[in-house]
Amino acid sequence: MTRQMMKGNVAIAEAAVRAGVEAYFGYPITPQTELLEHMSTRMIELERVFLQAESEVAAINMVYGAACTGKRVMTSSSSPGISLMQEGMSYIAGSELPCVIIDIMRGGPGLGNILPSQGDYFQITRSAGHGDFRPIVLAPASVQEAIDFTVEAFDLADQYRHMVIVVADGQIGQMMEPATLPPMQPLKTEIPDWALTGAKDRPPNIVTSLFLQAPEAEAYNLKLQDRIKLIYENEQRSTEFATNDAELLVVGYGTAGRIAYSAVEEARQKGLKVGLFRPQSLYPFPDYRLSELASQVQSILVVEMNAGQMVDDVRLAVSGTVPVHFYGRMAGAIPMPDEILMTLEEQYNQIGLKV
Repeated sequence: MTRQMMKGNVAIAEAAVRAGVEAYFGYPITPQTELLEHMSTRMIELERVFLQAESEVAAINMVYGAACTGKRVMTSSSSPGISLMQEGMSYIAGSELPCVIIDIMRGGPGLGNILPSQGDYFQITRSAGHGDFRPIVLAPASVQEAIDFTVEAFDLADQYRHMVIVVADGQIGQMMEPATLPPMQPLKTEIPDWALTGAKDRPPNIVTSLFLQAPEAEAYNLKLQDRIKLIYENEQRSTEFATNDAELLVVGYGTAGRIAYSAVEEARQKGLKVGLFRPQSLYPFPDYRLSELASQVQSILVVEMNAGQMVDDVRLAVSGTVPVHFYGRMAGAIPMPDEILMTLEEQYNQIGLKV
């Protein structure tokens, strides 16, 4: 397969097309609008459904309706738009519907700016709406991973009958890199037995998130928790670099993790035994592997493009076995390798390690 230069947003859109998405509903917002623009051409070319909704609220409710048919459906937005979608996302979770949502994060809070940020971590991983649910959340650090994770998101959504969110900061959405697209998949032909397809020769299906009585509401929630537990056990994803002999571990995801990789390389050249752990799933957070690594290092530095949100999950994963420190930039400011390296050197000296 041929590698080609692609912008992240366009690559995600084309990956979704090739993964067999049959309906896309969205609303333009920077820095993800190129995704919607690509869909507006490709979906119509392929005689699939594309609709630019009048708002993010409308778009997510169109996803809700289309997902009831058992088809592969998708929307995309950026931070303030995702905030508007959260009520609909909770309805989707309450109705056990598979779908894929792309969040290309920008600076905030409020309207913020159009610069890359990772300020949506709490919003996305802590349910993305009201109620006791957790979506599967995948976090790419390159255009190639954005392609691969988008394709995988549809498979996971179908497998678990669950919402999957691919979350990337605006840097990944806007940058161009060589990457390889997957082959075009055929559209789904099997319709799940729960789907709304017209009850001509069978009892009607009911898709709802409304459970008025406490016993039935709790029964559904217990079923949902069983599924989330299964996801937690089976879908933790991460990658690492130079961790075999690491005495100090850097943890970062997405662009922050990618930049931290350069800082770790420089630290190694200076003789510092530093390793990198990059979560690829933000939920379920890969705490099994991180807990193992925590037992062999003397300190952890979390690097994020926010005020420190994933750091909470890191601290939960290591359960106090090792000190956890934080370095971050906010609201569109991106941490540079030299800043991270300086922080690593300070941490190295503070814990009394020798080069």
